[in-house]
Amino acid sequence: MPERLQKILAQAGYGSRRACEDFITAGRVRVNGQLASLGQKADPVIDKITLDGKPIAAAETLTYIALYKPRNVLSTVERERGDDRQTVRDLVEVPVHLHPVGRLDFESEGLVLMTNDGDLTNKLTHPRFGHEKEYRVLLARRPDREQLEAWKRGVILEDGYKTQPVEVRFETAQGKGAWVRVIMGEGRKRQIRETCAQLGLPVVRILRVRIGALRLGNLKPRQWRYLTKQEVEDLKSGEMKSRR
Repeated sequence: MPERLQKILAQAGYGSRRACEDFITAGRVRVNGQLASLGQKADPVIDKITLDGKPIAAAETLTYIALYKPRNVLSTVERERGDDRQTVRDLVEVPVHLHPVGRLDFESEGLVLMTNDGDLTNKLTHPRFGHEKEYRVLLARRPDREQLEAWKRGVILEDGYKTQPVEVRFETAQGKGAWVRVIMGEGRKRQIRETCAQLGLPVVRILRVRIGALRLGNLKPRQWRYLTKQEVEDLKSGEMKSRR
């Protein structure tokens, strides 16, 4: 049955529909040897669809994996030429295409969702859905009340962007520093680090403990597990069952 190309690519595990649309507009996709256009339909059973000259894989069984990404591992599937750093894909040895959902920078650690479900990826990453991400952040300096209130209201970053309001609360002191818990609905690149830089709060450690309804739980660095059927359903429905 003919489907839009971005849907076919997403279902085959090449990323979210939005990412697959970018492949098409960049001229990386062809159908029966002809350059594909955005909105074009094809039948993966009949038509020869290629990405970067390589035939796309058949649609795979949808897979959902929770991974504890340690620090100093890239949240990407493919590394740039000459870059020998490990990626999250190196840590999850399963014979299907998988991609990480959302950003978690090189120095940060914690929960990463790996999947080949393009529709769910789009739902969890598109700003209009506002799915929450929860972090524990270790600061080298204890924040005062003014700094926490400013963080909650939103901070103007170096590029002029003002962050959306977030939930921030002091958790516990640690030496001269402190752990704080941050719950946010947006996820700009390095947002927590840049926010803390503007507030004069040096970051020691960032640990993501939740994406939507999915929690890190008892996973240790480099460990991963398959999601339960209920966890997948909760993510898809946007249900928030965790206790704050």
